[in-house]
This record gives sequence, C-alpha cells and structure tokens, in this order.
Amino acid sequence: MAWNDPQWGGGGGNKNAGGPPDLDELWKNFNRRLNEMFGKKGGNGGDEPPPRIGGGRDFHIPGGAGLLIGLAVLVWLASSFYIVDAGERGVVLRFGKYVETTEPGPRWHLPYPLETAETVNVEQVRTVEVGYQHNMKSKVLSEALMLTDDENIIDLQFSVQYLLKDPEDYLFSNRSPDEAVKQVAETAMREIVGKSKMDYVLYEGRADIAARATRLMQEILDRYKTGITVSKLNMQNAQPPEQVQGAFDDAVKAGQDLERQKNEGQAYANDVIPKARGVAARLTQESQGYKQRVVAQAEGEASRFKQVLSEYAKAPQVTRERLYQDTMQQILSNTTKVLVDDKQGGNLLYLPLDKLMNMTQSGQMAAQSIPQQIELAPQRQDSAAPTRSEDLFRSRDAFRGRDREARP
Repeated sequence: MAWNDPQWGGGGGNKNAGGPPDLDELWKNFNRRLNEMFGKKGGNGGDEPPPRIGGGRDFHIPGGAGLLIGLAVLVWLASSFYIVDAGERGVVLRFGKYVETTEPGPRWHLPYPLETAETVNVEQVRTVEVGYQHNMKSKVLSEALMLTDDENIIDLQFSVQYLLKDPEDYLFSNRSPDEAVKQVAETAMREIVGKSKMDYVLYEGRADIAARATRLMQEILDRYKTGITVSKLNMQNAQPPEQVQGAFDDAVKAGQDLERQKNEGQAYANDVIPKARGVAARLTQESQGYKQRVVAQAEGEASRFKQVLSEYAKAPQVTRERLYQDTMQQILSNTTKVLVDDKQGGNLLYLPLDKLMNMTQSGQMAAQSIPQQIELAPQRQDSAAPTRSEDLFRSRDAFRGRDREARP
C-alpha cells in the first residue's frame, strides 16, 4: 500500500470515515490559502492548481516546504521584538544608519537585515583607572609618574567614574569612547599637575586638583562628542617615587621641625612681647609723671623766685638777710658740726648735739620697748636711769668749767 494512498486508514473510498485526515487534501488547502495571501482568490475550491508567476500555469510547492517557510517567516517577524529595560535606551539602526532612540519598554523594529537594535545602559556607573590596574599594588608607572611645576616627579593614581548622557554620540561619534575617557583623564591630570607645586599636589591641594581635572575632562569630552558625563574623580594615592621616598621623608621631617620651632618662637614672642610692652608703658607713664613733677617744681621755683624778686625790689637788705638766714638754717640743720667766728669774740657754749640726737633716738627706741623691759628686767631699767642722769649732770658741769676757763 502506498503512503499517499487516499484510501489508507479509511473504509474504502469513504472520505468521511473515522481514519486520519488525507494529507493531500490538507496540502491543497494550505496551498490555496497561501495563493490567496499572494493575490489569487480561492474561487476554484482548491481543485485547480494555482497559476505560476508570469505564466499560464500555477506554481505548486511540494511536500512540507511551504509550512516550514511560513514558520520561518513568522520566526523572522517575531525576531524583531525587543525589550528595553529600565535605565537603558534602545538605538535602532536601518541598514547601519541611526534611525531613532527608544525608551524603556517592549519595542519592535523591522526584521534583520533591514533594521537592528542595540541597548545602551545610561545609568550604569562606569570606571576607568589611571596609574594602576584593579588594585594599588599593581601600578602602571608609565601612567602614574607625572612632572610638577617645580620640576619634581610624583607617583599619582586616580580613578574616574562616568555616565552616559547621549547614546547616539557614545556609539557613533567615537570608535572607542571608554579608552578615550582614560586618555582624556590622563591628559587633564598631567596638565593640572604640571601647573602645580609638588607640596600642593601631595597635601593641601588634592581636592582642588580633582575638581579642576574634572572640569577640564568634561570640556574635552564634550568637544569630542563622546556623550559621556564625568561624575567623580577619586585621588587614590599621591606620593614621591619609591627611589626618593627616604629623602623626601627627611625633608618632610625637617619641614615639620621648622614649623615646630616657628610655633615655639611665636609662643615665646607672645609671652615676652606683652611683658615688654607693659614695662614700656610703665616707663612711659613714669617718665610722664617725672616730667610733670619736674615741670611743676620748676614752675613753682620760678613763681617763688618771682615773688622773692618782687619782695627784694621793695626791701633789698631785709630780703637778703632773710635769704641768708634761711639758707644757713637749711644747711646747718643737716650737719653735726658748729662753726664759730672767733673774730667776734665772746664765749662759746658747746652743746654736744650729736650725743643729744643719739640720746633722743635711743629714748624713742626705749619708749617703744618699755613694756617688754618692764616684764623682763624691771630692776635693770631702774639702775639705768640714774646712770643717764649722772652722765647728764657731768656733761653740764664740764660745760660750766669750760665756760669759766674761757672767761678772762
């Protein structure tokens, strides 16, 4: 029995039997529908073969090739569907030329090779490393060594984080935009470091250098139309080269010692200068007081002299005698010697003024110590009193004897 026998599986020639369907009939129906899709109406009921293209007879697709072709067409059309995730953008190309940029969601474009679509993540933070790879230990000296403005070499490592702001420029304006970011970062950093001092780069100027390098990178990337936005530049490490690290540490230590000595000197100056200023202010005030006192004394002497002059003009002899007496009184009151003019003659009563003054001073001291002497030695004070009295009487008798001897 042939496999394409229409009676296979059926009871004689009855087509309505409960056997499997006739494959030839199914194939004819499929051909008729396919011909209708390509423009021929199915009015012949499927008995007549479809006409051929450009000729008098219909073409006929043998076997299951038509079904496979239809499935292939469906798969081909279905391959044009694509999904753009959140944070991504779809870029549609028609024969390799940019057509449009699609937003997140399910999308469809003409099937390949007519159109293609690429998705670009615009929210992903990308990073490039300059001067090292993956970790700080694996340095790339060709990228890390840079020359400063004061002709010193430093070892600098940093990383750059960036985002995409324009997928079209990122894909089509540059051949390798990620590599361009790395080259631009190295170029910008070398330019900024080359205009700065070594100490400024290593210590207080890190944040400023990072900000300046970020601005310069963004300007260059915008000029190149890379569609990239620099979000952050991280300074990982900045130090002198390893060959001169010891000498540099010594120089840093010397600088720290210098700063310490400056601070100590400033502290000493802050302690001494206020004291010196206080002493200077005190001396200034004393000098001003001395000046005022001398001026006042001079003015007083001048006023007194004027008054004496006016009195002298009224009575010269009396004023002269009064001045002489006042002067002699002032001079003789400060001396223990007595000068006598023997030409005038007469007797001189000698008074021991020095002894009397000593006695007066001792008497004052004794008066201050009387309560203690009364308590400690009352009899001693009584015995001492007659002695002083006897000395006084003896001195008086001696004065009288001398007076008598001096008389003619």
